Amino acid sequence: MFRQSPFVVKMAIISIILSTCMAVQAANKERETLPLDAFATLPAMNQATVSLDGSKIAIVRATSKNGDYIVEIYSTKDLKSDPVRLGADRMEITNIGWLNNEKILVQFTQNIQDGNDNYWVTKAAIVNADGKGSWRIPFPKENRANYGVLDTLSDEPDYILLTRDINDNRIPDVIRYNINTGATKTVLRGNEKISGGFVPDPYGEIRAASGYDAASNSIKQYARVKGESKWREIYSNSPENREEWEFLYFSHENPDEVYVRANLKENLAGIYTYNIKTNTYSERLFGLKSVDADSVLLSRKSATRGQLLGYTYTSKHPKRVFVDPNEEALFKGVEALFPKKVVSLVSRSEDDNAIIISTSSAKDPGSYFLLTDKKKLDFLGERFPLIKPEHLSSVKYVKYTARDGRKIHAYITVPSGKGPFPAVVMPHGGPWVRDVVIYDEWSQLLAHHGYMVIQPQYRGSTGYGLEHWKAGDKKWGLEMQDDNDDAALYLVKKGLADKDRLAIFGWSYGGYAAFAGSMRENNIYQCSIAGAGVTDLSRINATLFGANRFGRIFQAPTVKGVSPIEQADKVNIPLLIIHGDIDQRVPVEQSRLFVDELNKLDKDFKYVELEGADHFYNTLYYRHKTKLYTEMLDWLKNKC
Repeated sequence: MFRQSPFVVKMAIISIILSTCMAVQAANKERETLPLDAFATLPAMNQATVSLDGSKIAIVRATSKNGDYIVEIYSTKDLKSDPVRLGADRMEITNIGWLNNEKILVQFTQNIQDGNDNYWVTKAAIVNADGKGSWRIPFPKENRANYGVLDTLSDEPDYILLTRDINDNRIPDVIRYNINTGATKTVLRGNEKISGGFVPDPYGEIRAASGYDAASNSIKQYARVKGESKWREIYSNSPENREEWEFLYFSHENPDEVYVRANLKENLAGIYTYNIKTNTYSERLFGLKSVDADSVLLSRKSATRGQLLGYTYTSKHPKRVFVDPNEEALFKGVEALFPKKVVSLVSRSEDDNAIIISTSSAKDPGSYFLLTDKKKLDFLGERFPLIKPEHLSSVKYVKYTARDGRKIHAYITVPSGKGPFPAVVMPHGGPWVRDVVIYDEWSQLLAHHGYMVIQPQYRGSTGYGLEHWKAGDKKWGLEMQDDNDDAALYLVKKGLADKDRLAIFGWSYGGYAAFAGSMRENNIYQCSIAGAGVTDLSRINATLFGANRFGRIFQAPTVKGVSPIEQADKVNIPLLIIHGDIDQRVPVEQSRLFVDELNKLDKDFKYVELEGADHFYNTLYYRHKTKLYTEMLDWLKNKC
């Protein structure tokens, strides 16, 4: 089959009429202060995806400020026609994906109120793209059906692979599920040895998995040669070692080679292949000197699934390094249309003649486009149409030195005007994650109201090497807290922040950091805002880590340091506490118990409980965000 040269592909895309893009650019206006609704309203458009044959596009759109999302399905050849609309009462649609050219999987959440028990559950339904017929919900009689979609099968479009505990022994199995009839067939039985982390090869055969070995208190990784049933142990990771090591996907070129992301005695994680037959690693295929490698870019097309296209990593923003010249030409041709934007090809047809493009930046909360035949560009919608570039602030990526000499990366969101500004330190949750700030709603909201925001990647954050990650072990509220304080002091030293108007605000682990920051000696902050935070470290082993093997085995032993509830008497600045009343990750009792102690001690605080709110940001609805933002801005204005 004739293939266009990379140069031709790139030039064809660049030659698209640029007026299509310019039509959606906001005109410059004088800066105005937006109403809270602009930030609190849920995204107007949340997702877009094309079918494999490129004939149809499915879009998740909001119908109200609170989301109330529906799915709209259009013909890619006629985006102006009335779409098929899918939605239902009592469902909150969260995600969609094409299973074949005629059916989509709609993922949603439902609020279950069972007596005094109130909680959210995640479910999914298989729906005909033409809107006809009933919705098929796998295992519909179970409120908390514990299953997950593992993969589609490119050569069997009527079947998908699911993980599911079919014999109720708390060990997931792999089943083959017929999306038309609901019939199931067991593909792999999980057991005490092979109990999770299943990875199918391009043909749907489960050939990699993981399991916990109680005898050695380690997580072991297994794989097997194509066509064989015997599992071979590839790697064993202990809490003492805790290197990065994970299966990514199987190679298209060699069916017995699997891509892995690992340290292999290096500080920074890199990409390798592992040959299951010879038990050998390749040379380091990709790695950097400043940050961990993220993953591989692989083809998802039926004929070339698993073919290596490139590698990914994250510095300030996600980056790609290509090895396939055609893929590079395609991506760079699209990227050239959106200067100074972070561009993603979020969904593609098999022939690449229908591609969904998303763009974002510090001053772009997110926009979606459809590129057809590599020459026609259609604007699909914005995530937050009320927010324009002139309302938003630039973001800088810096590195500062903590008091013990450690180098810490940080994002700084800079408000308009001239400093020094009042400033907010905003540590991320986790803590075993890192920020990737492109458009960040919370920091942009604060900057819009005049606050400089710094988001430190404190020790214990991932992405910056094994040593930086492990440096946070047992340092909760101690050196990890010093890194947050030193972020604020860095701004003061640079003349960017007013030392008399400093605050700390965080959610989840960041909420813990805000609790800890409210009780430090010689406190540098004037106030603190703790959201969904941990206050009693002794309680979280049973709640935060109890259901997660990796957390229970590896993370729980690293949690040691300041337990805020034991030191409530040391709170020395005004403290705002916010928590969702049905938080399933950090139970609301963590805040309620701390509030009881503060009441006894007659401290300066305020407690706000968000009714019906779970833990994570994407579970906060318009009413929650409106309350949160109102209380937060009022607290900063009047208590700092």
